[in-house]
Amino acid sequence: MKHGRKPGTQDGNGNNPAAGPDVPSSPADPAKLVRSGAGKSKLANKAGKRGYLDGQMLIAMPTMGDERFARSVIYVCAHTSDGAMGIIINHPASHISFRDLLVQLDVVKDSDKIQLPPPAYRVKVLKGGPVETSRGFVLHSSDFFIENSTLPIDEGVCLTATLDILKAIARGEGPRNALLALGYAGWAPGQLENEIHQNGWLHCAADLDLIFGQDTEAKYQRALKKIGIDLGMLSSEAGHA
Repeated sequence: MKHGRKPGTQDGNGNNPAAGPDVPSSPADPAKLVRSGAGKSKLANKAGKRGYLDGQMLIAMPTMGDERFARSVIYVCAHTSDGAMGIIINHPASHISFRDLLVQLDVVKDSDKIQLPPPAYRVKVLKGGPVETSRGFVLHSSDFFIENSTLPIDEGVCLTATLDILKAIARGEGPRNALLALGYAGWAPGQLENEIHQNGWLHCAADLDLIFGQDTEAKYQRALKKIGIDLGMLSSEAGHA
């Protein structure tokens, strides 16, 4: 797969925000992208004219040249004419746990004495993508909503990027299902479409179990199975789902 730009990282000015959190983020703000695409998925499906992939999954082809996206499954939070933004849901952040992160962010005190409610122990901390890796994004079920902070993506799935949701989870008042992603993947206008055309990505419908399931390592093969593909038989010449 040939890319003039690295997948999921390029901004509209030719900069590469994947270099780290000190590099300016892409001009297409993720919250703005999600707001502009929110609620359009169901309408587009009903009309039979869906042109964008918000609310669906991207599955990296085995030939993916960028190791940061190797065997990745990405939930697409927004895909519009302004670009795309998504969260990798199957790359664990092995250097930190949710419990430790709550202490670092001063949400709770003294990690040795924390008594977190059971739902909090199920929250996975993931490497959500190479853009703004110091920023946290909580992808969660729609049973939790914060006015002016929570962004609905598709039926049953929302995105919140404030400390309030972490505090709610720590109190046992958060969503039923949630994952915390550090960073995100972002595409400039037309870039994702080009990568799909170049056989960089397959895509499939999302479901809550695939997004929030506890077996992170199995998500890649499970996503492929949803579109009837055996990983062992997949080649660089495979078609699109």
